[in-house]
Order: sequence, then C-alpha cells, then structure tokens
Amino acid sequence: MTEQQQHNASDIPRGNWIDRLTPPSAHPYLRLARFDRPIGTWLLLLPGWWALALAPPNGGWPNLWLFVLFGVGALLMRGGGCVINDLFDRDFDAKVARTADRPIASGAISIPRALLFLAVLFGISLLILLQFNFFAVIVGAASLLLVIPYPLMKRITWWPQAWLGLTFNWGALLGWAAVRGDIAAPALILYAAGFFWTLGYDTIYAHQDKEDDALVGIKSTARLLGDRSRPWIGAFFAVALALLAVTGGVVGLSWPFYAGLAAAAGHAVWQTASADFSDPKNCLVRFKANRDFGLIVLAGIIAGQVV
Repeated sequence: MTEQQQHNASDIPRGNWIDRLTPPSAHPYLRLARFDRPIGTWLLLLPGWWALALAPPNGGWPNLWLFVLFGVGALLMRGGGCVINDLFDRDFDAKVARTADRPIASGAISIPRALLFLAVLFGISLLILLQFNFFAVIVGAASLLLVIPYPLMKRITWWPQAWLGLTFNWGALLGWAAVRGDIAAPALILYAAGFFWTLGYDTIYAHQDKEDDALVGIKSTARLLGDRSRPWIGAFFAVALALLAVTGGVVGLSWPFYAGLAAAAGHAVWQTASADFSDPKNCLVRFKANRDFGLIVLAGIIAGQVV
C-alpha cells in the first residue's frame, strides 16, 4: 500500500487544526490522544456534567468552575485512555488499514515516549482531581481500575461495550461526589442510565469495524448481536431513558426535565430506526450524534432544577 493509499484508508483526519496550527513534532502526540476527534471526550464528560447539574442540594444552577474542571479532566483522561488503548492494540492496529497509520502502530511514537506522554496526561489529571474533596479524589482515582484493563476486554468478552459503559460513566459518580461528598441513590441510578446509553451508542459504533474485528479476532456486541442489533439497541436506549426518568423523580426535578427527556427519546428513536449497520459512515454519524443526546439531557436537568 502506498503512503497516499494508507492515508486515504486511515481514520486519522488530515488538514484540520492540528496540521494548520501546531508544529509537526506535536502532531503524533495530539493525534495519539485523539485531541482532533472530540466525540470521545464529550461522551466521557457528559455523565459527569449530568451529575454536577443534579447534585446541588437546593437546586439551581450547577457550579460552573466544576464544569470547567470536569471538561479539562475529561479531555486529558480520554487522551490517556487512547494512549493505553493504542499501546495494547499496536499489533492489531498495524494489520488494519484504518488503524495502521496510528502513531504507535506506525512507529511515529515509540513505546517509551508513549508511556512518558501517558504519565504527563495522568499527572495533570491528578492535579485537577486534587481540587475536589477527599472522597471525590478517592472515587476519581478508582476509575483507573476500569480505564487500564478496558483495551483487553475485546479479547476476553463479547461485551466490551459493557466495560466501556462502566468506565465512561464513572463521571456520574465523581460529579455527585464532588458536590455532595458521598455517593447516593441518584448517582447510582444515573450511573446505570449512562451504562445502558453507552451499550446503545457503542454497539452502533462497533458496526463500523465488525469486518476488520472478525479478521483479527476482536469481539464486540455488534458481532455478537449481528442482525438482531436494532431491537437490542432500542432496548438499551429505552432502559437508559427510563432510568434517567427515575433519577429525575428521585431528585425532584420539575416538568422541563421530562420535556427534555422526551426530546432525547425522540433522538434515540431516530438513531435506532435510521442506523444502517452495513454503512460505516452512517453508523459513525449516529454514534457522534450522541453528543447531542447528552446535551439535550443536560439541558433538561438544568431546566428541571431552575424552573
């Protein structure tokens, strides 16, 4: 395969802000952390923002400073997770045209340099975490027990999306802990809601890669469920929405929250009904649209607190 053909097949965007605004020596590191592909950061961040908006004891607006800290923390932790993923998957990635151009698989970044970069990302993340109360620091640090083994799950189980759900929604617990200093029933229900939301959107995402995954022996719910994916995805989203409704009821959110939840339900129906599991681009669009689903829910929570 020529270099041009490899770039055409690659999942790494070209000609974006990284190429235009940063020095060439930084390109491999910024791409390794997926800083040019923010959807993963959004999906990691939104459950934390949901919790921050739910947790104020007397309702009202959430703490904007905590929102900022969670935003930066999600960017760095997602970047660190991508480094860990690419370290574990470097041999698999090198065999697949879509991923062979990734910095570690291609040799643009050596393993020692990748580990040093990971230490920097996690070190800055720790500084952010230390701005919270002691209980929240413990909760945040515990997330590493999920983050580090995640890349191995697709070799072990047909349900790696479930492990991702446990990992990506940890912010629901951390956000509540950062405000309240504990983990109470609303946080646990919200965490469960996010878990099922992730099962839905990441099953859609996994349909992009099912052919390559089959070639290299990687497991996923997309491969497991196959032609039965649509009703399963619909069920995952339905359970997530039901649990979000329960969360709102437990906290005592007012009617705008449920209006927002109805809009989110319509979005989930659109995703489920219109997904074309034979078209990777179609699946990617629906996967990325979950940022909007999450923002709709967030707007509903905030409105339900202040109205």
